Amino acid sequence: MIRADALDLPVRTVVPALLRALDERGCAVLAAPPGTGKTTLVPLALAGLLPQYTEYSRPTAAPRRVLVAEPRRMAVRAAARRMAWLLGESVGARIGFTVRGERKVSAETVVEVVTTGVLLQRLQRDPELAGVDTVVLDECHERHLDADTSMAFLLDVRATLRPELRVVAASATTDTAAWAALIGSEDGAAPVVEAQGILHPVAVEWAPPPRPVRPPHGMRVDPALLEHVAAVVRRGLREREGDVLCFLPGVGEIARVAGMLNGPAAGLDVEVLQLHGRAPAAVQDAALAPGTRRRVLLATSVAESSLTVPGVRIVVDGGLAREPRVDHARGLDALTTVRVSHAAARQRAGRAGREGPGTVYRCWSEADNAGHPRWPAPEISVADLTAFALQAACWGDPDATGLALLDAPPAGAMSAAREVLGAVGAVSAGGRATGRGLRLSRLGVHPRLARALLDGARAVGSRHAAEIVALLSEEPPRDYGDDLAAAWRQARRGGDGYAARWRAEAGRLESSLRQAGSDGGPGEPGGPDGSGGSNGSGRSGRSARSSDSARTASPQGGTVASGGSSRFGGSAAASAISSGDDDAVAGLVAALAFPERVARGRGAGTYLMASGTAAELRSGSRLGAAGWLAIAVADRPVAAASARVRLAAVIDEATARTAAAPLLTSGEEVRWADGDVVARSVERLGAVELTARPLRSPDRSLVRAAVAEGLRREGTGLLRWSRDAQDTRRRLAFLHRVLGEPWPDVSESALLGRMDDWLGPELSAARRRADLERIDAGGPLARLLPWATGDAGRFAELAPERIEVPSGSRIRVDYKGDQPVLAAKLQELFGWQETPRIAGGRVPLLVHLLSPAGRPAAVTADLASFWKGGYRSVRAELRGRYPKHPWPEDPAAAAPTRRTNNRR
Repeated sequence: MIRADALDLPVRTVVPALLRALDERGCAVLAAPPGTGKTTLVPLALAGLLPQYTEYSRPTAAPRRVLVAEPRRMAVRAAARRMAWLLGESVGARIGFTVRGERKVSAETVVEVVTTGVLLQRLQRDPELAGVDTVVLDECHERHLDADTSMAFLLDVRATLRPELRVVAASATTDTAAWAALIGSEDGAAPVVEAQGILHPVAVEWAPPPRPVRPPHGMRVDPALLEHVAAVVRRGLREREGDVLCFLPGVGEIARVAGMLNGPAAGLDVEVLQLHGRAPAAVQDAALAPGTRRRVLLATSVAESSLTVPGVRIVVDGGLAREPRVDHARGLDALTTVRVSHAAARQRAGRAGREGPGTVYRCWSEADNAGHPRWPAPEISVADLTAFALQAACWGDPDATGLALLDAPPAGAMSAAREVLGAVGAVSAGGRATGRGLRLSRLGVHPRLARALLDGARAVGSRHAAEIVALLSEEPPRDYGDDLAAAWRQARRGGDGYAARWRAEAGRLESSLRQAGSDGGPGEPGGPDGSGGSNGSGRSGRSARSSDSARTASPQGGTVASGGSSRFGGSAAASAISSGDDDAVAGLVAALAFPERVARGRGAGTYLMASGTAAELRSGSRLGAAGWLAIAVADRPVAAASARVRLAAVIDEATARTAAAPLLTSGEEVRWADGDVVARSVERLGAVELTARPLRSPDRSLVRAAVAEGLRREGTGLLRWSRDAQDTRRRLAFLHRVLGEPWPDVSESALLGRMDDWLGPELSAARRRADLERIDAGGPLARLLPWATGDAGRFAELAPERIEVPSGSRIRVDYKGDQPVLAAKLQELFGWQETPRIAGGRVPLLVHLLSPAGRPAAVTADLASFWKGGYRSVRAELRGRYPKHPWPEDPAAAAPTRRTNNRR
């Protein structure tokens, strides 16, 4: 029986407009704040299960089948339970749900709630979504990668296969213009239907910590901030009525704050609940139902918009959130803690005003608020894109250029993703999905883990492989330690919530492995996502889908693109791995998942990964004595030189070689290292050196390249620069500066950039640093003179090395500064009326007139003016000091001399 009184929700007033928009255009954007009923009432109306709305939509012979996609499993279960309750039914009848590893549907189900990950899997198997009339993509404003990808695929299906498929983008914010433009058609943007929520006034209390706290660093949050958050929760309980909803970035922070609020010492007569994706179903149900006494709910961002929590009148916002980040250069990915965006902070605050006037306590200052970002970063711009790239390749658009996305994937992230997919044999050289790639995509886990599951099963058995991959798919609690094999044993023994989830996931993975091993797609209902079967055909899209015709058998099973081969030998280790050796089993599977993270010990708990990144174990780790590790989980704090190992397994060199086979190289290595040429025969596993021996007769071309690299690194200072060589370089630089082409640029960067032009023969003859140090650079520099234009012969004329002065002396010109300098004793220049000019008369020399002792007495670029004026003061000052030298009254008419009066 329908609970009509519970359907009196704000969104009801716009449902007719939404139905009309879908009938007319087939797509629409629904903007409705949390708590208005967009997640629960709207799907029922779209399916025709609410009689009061049937007149607003085109009549159908049977209820329309509606698929509702949510970003989180918790939200899927909650939405399905709520809709079933509104109809007076149990979940599994007309309202069902599917999440990874769990499915409750029946033949009469017309509204099915799924995660966006399940929707993606279903689209890949059956792009037409046979039998589905409408798809609602809920919480699209959160910009999760799976949701963005699902929408792109849905729009592709509408454009090519099923124009009658209706699509609704549901957002909890009013920032809908971009979505309307994206899902619209040639007729223009999609209609936007807005529902007004009943939001009571929410007072904002700025509650910054009394003392400065350290900013978040990676996953670390200053304990002082958590203590302050707990204090603000206690303050809210004292000052206001109602339940408290407190937002914290992660499970660890929730547990620590819960510890501060629980127990007799806290002195609080409240129920403290922890609400996050890993919470047991009973706790989630309790949080979403009215409490029997006052409550404090500590939640992650899952409670921002996906769930409606009754009784909340107080929100305490810790000011932090978690976003994915990936270091593409090192292959390390992790969540990082960031300041909450203005948009998310508004969503959080609104939770306090759903049932009456409320208060939000923000644990930062109003002045600091200006430094928070306006919006959260779209996941596609910051996350690891390996799974996305595989989805796009299986869809037939490897570069994702034909997909309708609000934000294009970053080129660097896509390049890194394609490299990983190529390494696991999931895509061909052209980027197309191989048969093996299709199998990996069906396993419902990240492609790395799918590869470990598929290849590991052949070496250690499907159950063991599934159990280790389950450990890798959800990192074990910190108290399980950093040893993967020991964590595996504890999970098998444990009775905690993590162990229960781990067992369920391991069972699902083992089932998925069996299903994906067949030629056809998984059948109903046991696919990786429990979403139902498919024949694996019927792929659509704007671009041509990947072809299955050009495949050859892979040694590991599955297929690879013709012309290639499997790049990993998972089965090669089967004879060496005993299923009873936990370390060996865990190590092999982890290494298959993360081959670039196999690491060799360097002593004192430090390791070098094949990727080239250094890694460190925590102090006291039992793994420290291992010669090799397969590092499963690691992160690299900002500005840190080494990664921190959080979970790893002991392996041997043979396992490392097997798992990371594509990274194994051998050959002659001639390079510049430690200031000289080093020539060796080397075998490497990525950046890890396995063996090395000196080369007696290295390849001459490799030696030349190494010598050139040394010169580029250390500069032309490696050569011998005599005084003549330095002068030649300065003269050339002067002519290039004044006259330009054809006179060459002889700056450091220019010389290094064209070494072959002026230093070619010497580079070919050099074998080591000492040979470079013996090369006088002056001779090779002459090769840069403009011989081809005939100007080389004028070099001495345009930039003379020396100038003959009236006394007969040939004085060297100094080209060090911006203007060339001629420094000569004053008496040698008597009678010289005009200042000498060079560079074809363009540049006058700057004349330094020296005293008889060789010290500067005057500087001029105009000798005629100096003789008439400045000379008198110089003569008056110096003739008493140097009486033996001539000091005529008319120097312009006097005879130049290099001698004293007596010698004259």
